[in-house]
Amino acid sequence: MTLYSISRKSQSWYGEAIGILILDAAYPCIPGNVGNATTYAYPVRFQEVRGASIDRLLNQRDPALRDAFVEAAVELRDRGVKAITGACGFMAYFQEEVADAVDVPVFLSSLMQIPFMHAITGRRVGIVTANSAVLTPRHMRASRISDEIPVAIAGMQEMTEFREAILEEKGTLDSAGIEREVVEVAARLVADHPDIGSILLECSDLPPYAHAVQAATGRPVFDFITMIDQVQAAVRRRRYEGFM
Repeated sequence: MTLYSISRKSQSWYGEAIGILILDAAYPCIPGNVGNATTYAYPVRFQEVRGASIDRLLNQRDPALRDAFVEAAVELRDRGVKAITGACGFMAYFQEEVADAVDVPVFLSSLMQIPFMHAITGRRVGIVTANSAVLTPRHMRASRISDEIPVAIAGMQEMTEFREAILEEKGTLDSAGIEREVVEVAARLVADHPDIGSILLECSDLPPYAHAVQAATGRPVFDFITMIDQVQAAVRRRRYEGFM
Protein backbone atom coordinates (compact mmCIF):
# COMPACT_ATOMS: atom_id res chain seq x y z
CA MET A 1 0.00 0.00 0.00
CA THR A 2 1.28 3.49 -0.89
CA LEU A 3 1.24 5.99 1.98
CA TYR A 4 0.41 9.58 0.97
CA SER A 5 0.96 12.73 3.03
CA ILE A 6 -0.33 16.28 2.70
CA SER A 7 1.98 18.74 0.98
CA ARG A 8 0.83 21.91 2.75
CA LYS A 9 -1.94 22.59 5.25
CA SER A 10 -3.08 25.37 2.91
CA GLN A 11 -3.65 22.88 0.09
CA SER A 12 -7.15 21.41 -0.17
CA TRP A 13 -6.90 19.75 -3.63
CA TYR A 14 -4.19 18.27 -5.83
CA GLY A 15 -3.16 17.62 -9.41
CA GLU A 16 -2.37 21.10 -10.76
CA ALA A 17 1.36 21.42 -11.42
CA ILE A 18 1.31 24.71 -13.36
CA GLY A 19 -0.02 27.93 -11.81
CA ILE A 20 -0.74 30.84 -14.14
CA LEU A 21 -0.87 34.50 -13.13
CA ILE A 22 -3.57 36.31 -15.13
CA LEU A 23 -3.98 40.03 -15.70
CA ASP A 24 -7.01 41.90 -14.36
CA ALA A 25 -8.42 42.30 -17.88
CA ALA A 26 -11.51 41.31 -19.87
CA TYR A 27 -11.35 40.05 -23.45
CA PRO A 28 -12.07 36.69 -25.12
CA CYS A 29 -9.40 34.06 -24.41
CA ILE A 30 -9.87 31.57 -27.25
CA PRO A 31 -8.48 28.00 -27.31
CA GLY A 32 -4.72 28.26 -27.67
CA ASN A 33 -4.59 31.36 -25.49
CA VAL A 34 -2.69 31.01 -22.21
CA GLY A 35 -5.86 32.09 -20.41
CA ASN A 36 -7.99 29.24 -21.78
CA ALA A 37 -7.80 26.01 -19.77
CA THR A 38 -8.65 23.87 -22.81
CA THR A 39 -5.32 24.90 -24.35
CA TYR A 40 -3.54 22.35 -22.17
CA ALA A 41 -3.44 18.57 -22.09
CA TYR A 42 -3.11 18.74 -18.29
CA PRO A 43 -4.87 20.67 -15.51
CA VAL A 44 -3.65 24.18 -14.69
CA ARG A 45 -4.62 26.68 -12.01
CA PHE A 46 -5.25 30.37 -12.70
CA GLN A 47 -4.83 33.26 -10.28
CA GLU A 48 -5.80 36.82 -11.18
CA VAL A 49 -3.39 39.56 -10.14
CA ARG A 50 -5.81 42.09 -8.71
CA GLY A 51 -5.40 45.55 -10.15
CA ALA A 52 -2.85 44.44 -12.76
CA SER A 53 -4.52 45.97 -15.80
CA ILE A 54 -2.93 46.04 -19.23
CA ASP A 55 -2.38 49.77 -18.86
CA ARG A 56 -0.72 49.54 -15.44
CA LEU A 57 1.59 46.70 -16.46
CA LEU A 58 2.51 47.59 -20.05
CA ASN A 59 2.25 51.35 -20.22
CA GLN A 60 2.74 52.59 -16.68
CA ARG A 61 5.03 49.77 -15.49
CA ASP A 62 3.62 50.61 -12.08
CA PRO A 63 6.05 49.48 -9.35
CA ALA A 64 3.13 49.33 -6.92
CA LEU A 65 2.02 46.13 -8.71
CA ARG A 66 4.93 44.25 -7.18
CA ASP A 67 2.99 43.36 -4.02
CA ALA A 68 -0.03 42.21 -6.00
CA PHE A 69 2.13 39.91 -8.12
CA VAL A 70 3.88 38.47 -5.08
CA GLU A 71 0.59 37.95 -3.25
CA ALA A 72 -0.94 36.12 -6.22
CA ALA A 73 2.17 33.94 -6.65
CA VAL A 74 2.20 33.01 -2.97
CA GLU A 75 -1.47 32.04 -3.23
CA LEU A 76 -0.66 29.71 -6.14
CA ARG A 77 2.29 28.24 -4.26
CA ASP A 78 0.16 27.67 -1.17
CA ARG A 79 -2.43 25.86 -3.30
CA GLY A 80 0.21 23.35 -4.34
CA VAL A 81 1.41 24.25 -7.84
CA LYS A 82 4.90 23.08 -8.74
CA ALA A 83 5.82 26.05 -10.99
CA ILE A 84 4.38 29.50 -11.75
CA THR A 85 4.12 31.18 -15.12
CA GLY A 86 2.36 34.27 -16.43
CA ALA A 87 -0.16 35.21 -19.09
CA CYS A 88 1.65 38.25 -20.46
CA GLY A 89 5.26 38.49 -21.58
CA PHE A 90 5.51 41.89 -19.92
CA MET A 91 5.20 40.19 -16.54
CA ALA A 92 8.97 39.83 -16.89
CA TYR A 93 9.03 43.23 -15.17
CA PHE A 94 8.39 41.41 -11.87
CA GLN A 95 10.16 38.12 -12.61
CA GLU A 96 12.91 38.58 -10.06
CA GLU A 97 10.65 39.81 -7.26
CA VAL A 98 8.20 36.94 -7.68
CA ALA A 99 10.96 34.33 -7.97
CA ASP A 100 12.48 35.60 -4.72
CA ALA A 101 9.13 35.32 -2.91
CA VAL A 102 8.32 31.66 -3.57
CA ASP A 103 10.14 28.34 -3.43
CA VAL A 104 8.94 26.92 -6.76
CA PRO A 105 10.23 27.67 -10.28
CA VAL A 106 8.97 30.97 -11.73
CA PHE A 107 8.91 31.71 -15.46
CA LEU A 108 6.60 34.67 -15.93
CA SER A 109 7.51 35.65 -19.48
CA SER A 110 7.74 33.87 -22.82
CA LEU A 111 10.82 36.05 -23.42
CA MET A 112 12.79 33.67 -21.21
CA GLN A 113 13.05 31.25 -24.14
CA ILE A 114 15.17 33.63 -26.22
CA PRO A 115 18.61 32.49 -24.97
CA PHE A 116 17.64 28.90 -25.79
CA MET A 117 16.27 29.88 -29.20
CA HIS A 118 19.51 31.66 -30.06
CA ALA A 119 21.58 28.76 -28.77
CA ILE A 120 19.89 26.15 -30.97
CA THR A 121 20.00 28.20 -34.17
CA GLY A 122 23.01 30.47 -33.72
CA ARG A 123 20.97 33.13 -35.51
CA ARG A 124 18.97 36.26 -34.78
CA VAL A 125 15.72 35.82 -32.85
CA GLY A 126 12.64 37.57 -34.17
CA ILE A 127 10.22 38.83 -31.52
CA VAL A 128 6.59 39.64 -32.27
CA THR A 129 5.35 41.54 -29.24
CA ALA A 130 2.03 43.08 -28.22
CA ASN A 131 3.57 46.54 -28.07
CA SER A 132 7.15 47.14 -29.13
CA ALA A 133 7.04 50.72 -27.83
CA VAL A 134 6.88 49.57 -24.19
CA LEU A 135 9.27 46.60 -24.29
CA THR A 136 12.17 47.83 -22.17
CA PRO A 137 15.71 46.73 -21.32
CA ARG A 138 14.42 45.72 -17.87
CA HIS A 139 12.11 43.14 -19.44
CA MET A 140 15.03 41.76 -21.42
CA ARG A 141 17.46 41.69 -18.47
CA ALA A 142 14.93 39.97 -16.22
CA SER A 143 14.52 37.30 -18.92
CA ARG A 144 18.32 36.79 -19.01
CA ILE A 145 18.65 38.09 -22.57
CA SER A 146 22.16 39.44 -22.93
CA ASP A 147 23.22 42.20 -25.29
CA GLU A 148 25.19 39.59 -27.22
CA ILE A 149 22.01 37.88 -28.43
CA PRO A 150 20.88 39.51 -31.68
CA VAL A 151 17.14 40.19 -31.84
CA ALA A 152 14.70 41.95 -34.14
CA ILE A 153 11.45 43.23 -32.67
CA ALA A 154 8.09 44.01 -34.25
CA GLY A 155 4.97 45.14 -32.42
CA MET A 156 1.27 44.48 -32.90
CA GLN A 157 0.14 47.83 -31.47
CA GLU A 158 -0.61 49.37 -34.87
CA MET A 159 -2.73 46.43 -36.06
CA THR A 160 -6.36 47.48 -35.73
CA GLU A 161 -8.11 44.30 -34.57
CA PHE A 162 -5.35 43.29 -32.18
CA ARG A 163 -5.15 46.76 -30.66
CA GLU A 164 -8.89 47.13 -30.21
CA ALA A 165 -9.60 43.57 -29.06
CA ILE A 166 -6.62 43.07 -26.74
CA LEU A 167 -4.94 46.32 -25.80
CA GLU A 168 -8.19 48.31 -25.64
CA GLU A 169 -10.43 45.42 -24.50
CA LYS A 170 -13.41 46.24 -26.72
CA GLY A 171 -15.12 43.00 -25.65
CA THR A 172 -15.07 41.08 -28.93
CA LEU A 173 -12.29 39.41 -30.90
CA ASP A 174 -12.11 38.60 -34.61
CA SER A 175 -9.73 35.65 -34.57
CA ALA A 176 -9.34 35.47 -38.35
CA GLY A 177 -8.53 39.16 -38.38
CA ILE A 178 -5.82 38.84 -35.73
CA GLU A 179 -4.37 35.85 -37.58
CA ARG A 180 -4.01 37.95 -40.73
CA GLU A 181 -2.40 40.75 -38.72
CA VAL A 182 0.18 38.66 -36.88
CA VAL A 183 1.13 36.84 -40.09
CA GLU A 184 1.62 40.21 -41.77
CA VAL A 185 3.81 41.49 -38.93
CA ALA A 186 5.89 38.29 -38.75
CA ALA A 187 6.35 38.07 -42.51
CA ARG A 188 7.48 41.69 -42.67
CA LEU A 189 9.89 41.10 -39.79
CA VAL A 190 11.52 38.18 -41.61
CA ALA A 191 11.63 40.12 -44.87
CA ASP A 192 13.42 42.96 -43.09
CA HIS A 193 15.77 40.56 -41.26
CA PRO A 194 16.39 37.44 -43.38
CA ASP A 195 18.95 36.20 -40.85
CA ILE A 196 16.20 35.45 -38.32
CA GLY A 197 16.49 31.79 -37.32
CA SER A 198 13.42 31.51 -35.09
CA ILE A 199 10.44 33.56 -34.00
CA LEU A 200 9.01 34.21 -30.55
CA LEU A 201 5.39 35.24 -30.14
CA GLU A 202 5.74 37.18 -26.88
CA CYS A 203 2.06 37.83 -26.28
CA SER A 204 -0.09 35.21 -24.53
CA ASP A 205 -2.89 35.91 -27.03
CA LEU A 206 -0.82 34.88 -30.07
CA PRO A 207 -0.22 31.11 -29.67
CA PRO A 208 -3.47 30.30 -31.54
CA TYR A 209 -1.78 31.71 -34.64
CA ALA A 210 1.65 30.08 -34.28
CA HIS A 211 0.93 27.54 -37.03
CA ALA A 212 -0.03 30.30 -39.45
CA VAL A 213 3.11 32.29 -38.60
CA GLN A 214 5.25 29.21 -39.20
CA ALA A 215 3.57 28.49 -42.53
CA ALA A 216 4.22 32.07 -43.63
CA THR A 217 7.82 32.36 -42.45
CA GLY A 218 9.26 28.83 -42.51
CA ARG A 219 10.87 29.40 -39.10
CA PRO A 220 10.54 27.54 -35.80
CA VAL A 221 7.95 29.41 -33.73
CA PHE A 222 8.04 29.59 -29.94
CA ASP A 223 5.42 31.05 -27.63
CA PHE A 224 4.06 30.78 -24.09
CA ILE A 225 2.68 27.30 -24.72
CA THR A 226 6.00 25.82 -25.87
CA MET A 227 7.51 27.14 -22.63
CA ILE A 228 4.69 26.00 -20.34
CA ASP A 229 4.60 22.53 -21.90
CA GLN A 230 8.34 22.16 -21.34
CA VAL A 231 8.16 23.11 -17.67
CA GLN A 232 5.10 20.92 -17.10
CA ALA A 233 7.06 17.98 -18.51
CA ALA A 234 10.02 18.78 -16.26
CA VAL A 235 8.08 19.08 -12.98
CA ARG A 236 5.82 16.09 -13.71
CA ARG A 237 8.12 13.47 -15.21
CA ARG A 238 6.39 10.26 -16.21
CA ARG A 239 7.63 6.69 -16.30
CA TYR A 240 8.47 5.47 -19.80
CA GLU A 241 6.39 2.57 -21.05
CA GLY A 242 6.95 0.45 -24.13
CA PHE A 243 8.71 -2.67 -25.24
CA MET A 244 11.92 -3.90 -26.88
